Amino acid sequence: MQRSRSRIAVALVAATALSGLAAPPVLAADSHVKLTILGVGDLYNFDAGKVRGGFARLNALAKAEKAKNPNFLYVFDGDMLSPSLLSGLDKGENTITLTNIVPFDIAVPGNHEFDFGPANFFAKVKDSKYPWATVTITEPDGSQPPGLSRVMWKTIAGLKIALIPISEDDTPTVSSPGDLKFLPSVPTGIAAAKAARKEGADLVIAVAQTPHTQDFELMASHAFDVIMSGDDHDYMTAYDGITAYVETSIDAQYMDPLDLNITVSEKNGKKVVKWTPDFRFVDTATVKPDPETQKVIDGLKKKLDKNLGVVIGVTDVKLDSRRNVVRSEESSMGDLVADSMKVATGADIAITNGGGIRGDKVYEPGTKLTRKDVLTELPFGNKTVVTEIPGSQVLAALENGFSQVENGAGRFPQISGMNVVWDPSAPPGSRVASVKVGGQPLDKAKLYKVATNDYMLDGGDGYTALGGGKVVVNATAGGLMANDVMTFIEKVGHVTEQVDGRIKKVGG
Repeated sequence: MQRSRSRIAVALVAATALSGLAAPPVLAADSHVKLTILGVGDLYNFDAGKVRGGFARLNALAKAEKAKNPNFLYVFDGDMLSPSLLSGLDKGENTITLTNIVPFDIAVPGNHEFDFGPANFFAKVKDSKYPWATVTITEPDGSQPPGLSRVMWKTIAGLKIALIPISEDDTPTVSSPGDLKFLPSVPTGIAAAKAARKEGADLVIAVAQTPHTQDFELMASHAFDVIMSGDDHDYMTAYDGITAYVETSIDAQYMDPLDLNITVSEKNGKKVVKWTPDFRFVDTATVKPDPETQKVIDGLKKKLDKNLGVVIGVTDVKLDSRRNVVRSEESSMGDLVADSMKVATGADIAITNGGGIRGDKVYEPGTKLTRKDVLTELPFGNKTVVTEIPGSQVLAALENGFSQVENGAGRFPQISGMNVVWDPSAPPGSRVASVKVGGQPLDKAKLYKVATNDYMLDGGDGYTALGGGKVVVNATAGGLMANDVMTFIEKVGHVTEQVDGRIKKVGG
């Protein structure tokens, strides 16, 4: 099925003039245009791409596609400033440097753009050689944040194209955007698309950092011709005869240059735009890295290796930081991190979110551990903080931690100083069967000093129960979690943390 849009040519020119743009060239009847759209998102590791993906292969592909077709749109659909090893040190500056080599036509802020706070994000916006935009982020008073555009317009081959940038609305829960306001992603994006269509857009393209559930709502609205989306870290394409959809993978591993084969004609004095999509799958293992980009990457790697390659200890046990483990059960790496936080602060207990542990690997006994290893596991730059709250809130925090295990949520708790028994077959909010602190049953009325990270203390990953207490050590005074772990490893020399039953399951 072909996508059709009709517009009066005079209205198109008038709408363009009102938008402050030069009138596009008038296409002859029955003109044919091929528009190529390349979307990418969820770019994290500067030195990724040993087999496929990475900035060097991405830039090579973008350069090649632009050279093949001047009717080209290059869009970024969110998440680059964090998390990664190097970003934990330079707060994402390396990703700006690497993407500036082949600038985007538009970049949409994802939730990870705010992991180091809004001030860092806006500083990186200034460093970018491309525009950032979103229709879903405002200042607290509803005004447009400085440096961020909203709907962006492009005129390509006489076609008036509206780019609708949509950021994820749960960013305040999963990141640290300060007091910025996030509007509902789906209705706000659809409203912007419909408004753009009324303004005379021939094509309406969403550039979105939204999960699949919201992607499918956007697609079902049929307000968009194309949706280029990130956030889910997978590769997916779809076309329902009206809207074409691409989920853009992770670290540019699998790419889909989307060609729109467009016919523009005139019928009864109206402009008629029809198109059909051509999805081209590219496994970037087949793409030769861009030499200019690779040279920058090699320089970054040498600098990083020199600073972080120092051995700080040895593990005598197997340390497991695999994603499916840290988000569903007690992990030896989770034990190490939580123990380090408890020891560093002298707190009664420590709770950290499994989703903040990102190495996704196994360290066999005898492995020499370096600073680089620790920062790979803890790339977010979170601070260790201490709050004093009653046992009732500790229990509520644990219930939150176990509430979405079946979804692989990052809120799963890794703990120290406690023994917890939980029942995955019970309904969320009623899964904790028992809790002991220091060998004694949890006292709901007793105040406990809890070491956690600043992200969780601010309510991240749904941990609102940690708030409202007496903050003994805040984020300003707290040290980096990664430094706490490094100090702990250096002090003990030999890591002996292993799964010891501090988290147990009962029931189904």
